[in-house]
Amino acid sequence: MAKKDVYDLRKVLDELKQEPGQYHETDVEVDPDAELSGVYRYIGAGGTVERPTQEGPAMMFNNVKGFPDTRVLMGLMASRKRVGKMFHHDYHTLGQFLNDSVENPVAPVTVAEEDAPAHEVVHKSTDADFDIRKLVAAPTNTPMDAGPYITVGVVYGSNPDKTMSDVTIHRMVLEYKDKLGIYIMPGGRHIGAFAEEYEKMNKPMPITINIGLDPAITIGATFEPPTTPLGYNELGVAGAIRQEPVQLVDGLTVDEKALARSEYTLEGYIMPNERIQEDINTHTGKAMPEFPGYDGDANPALQVIKVTAVTHRKEHPIMQSVIGPSEEHVSMAGIPTEASILSLTNRAIPGKVLNVYNPPSGGGKLMTIMQIHKDNEADEGIQRQAALLAFSSFKELKTVFLVDEDVDIFDMNDVVWTINTRFQADQDIMVLPGMRNHPLDPSERPEYDPKSIRTRGMSSKLVIDGTVPFDMKDQFERAQFKEVKDWEKYLK
Repeated sequence: MAKKDVYDLRKVLDELKQEPGQYHETDVEVDPDAELSGVYRYIGAGGTVERPTQEGPAMMFNNVKGFPDTRVLMGLMASRKRVGKMFHHDYHTLGQFLNDSVENPVAPVTVAEEDAPAHEVVHKSTDADFDIRKLVAAPTNTPMDAGPYITVGVVYGSNPDKTMSDVTIHRMVLEYKDKLGIYIMPGGRHIGAFAEEYEKMNKPMPITINIGLDPAITIGATFEPPTTPLGYNELGVAGAIRQEPVQLVDGLTVDEKALARSEYTLEGYIMPNERIQEDINTHTGKAMPEFPGYDGDANPALQVIKVTAVTHRKEHPIMQSVIGPSEEHVSMAGIPTEASILSLTNRAIPGKVLNVYNPPSGGGKLMTIMQIHKDNEADEGIQRQAALLAFSSFKELKTVFLVDEDVDIFDMNDVVWTINTRFQADQDIMVLPGMRNHPLDPSERPEYDPKSIRTRGMSSKLVIDGTVPFDMKDQFERAQFKEVKDWEKYLK
């Protein structure tokens, strides 16, 4: 295979440029400090971003103030339809597609140093002028951010005896010339479990941070237990999505692998028993806007990454970034969650859950819509069993909508229509109080609901059952219109 044909971000972008309306680039100068994200907010952020916003093209900023050779890419995955195009798959069934990829992983391979474009340019922390803040064009999302953030950096790490490796995505803020703060949600990521082992040994944990990657990697990397248990390296999912193994290369300054075809790589160590205040340079009290649409609170004690090297491609390297509450988060977090829910329901109640969608209004994590099939009267109630399975497969889920198979789960008007015509509030609501959820939801704090929330990150969970009772199906048949297969000719 010729090197130019190897699967990476640049190959994906070359394909995307052929799709009308899916890619745009600009040579107008933009400031990475809040302005860049502020511009893209209007053009294509979507998700739970403050209105006005919209679904728009992926955007390449070629003229970034202070970084003359760097390009910044935003919005690559900020459209489910665009993700479908990049994966060469129907966007309606991406959840099942990812499930198939989890079950049939294609393991990564290690290549020689000369085949790793990520290492074309090397800056080491021992260099006199080394400063990650001048080397890495990490934008801030808003003027309140704690600093410039790496928002879509895939962290690669292993346990101390190198028997297990994993990749995860975390928010990482540039604090000093050679230090990052990294937020690892307690109990939420395998990298965190490995870091705990190192910390107990009082040893630094070698890692690489890989930026500027194809969407198979960034979406595949966000799978969580139980779908991908401890020891399952999600790079195998990416390999299956694109039917080509992810290429790795040995790190230059740490004993760890890096992604050979990334645009940027930071090497370094998660330091044991060292913490840093997230907003130590700004004192805004805020971190960055997160997926629910609110600014996250600055963490008083982030774990610290000591950076030992920054490497990047030679020819106009691409710094990839996402807006925290944008639709990109929905694609990265939501589609793998759909796959996890489908995986569990397919095993427990096969044939009853036809499809699952985690919409932008829940940021990809907080809400799911489940399309239910009932065969007979004995299936009545199976829809609520499906909702409980969804909660058990993903603890950060807060709200489940249950709808019939004649409802388009990707059309919120259609979903809400069921709540107005196939739903009675006194019997079709289930509330499950006092459960674990996501601490970034600002309503999940004791002062909001002291009777059920004892500590931050607890929530009451909601099931809205908009399915028709099986024995009443004939009273809820939608108006049937004539099928006209050649309707598009009337638009010509």
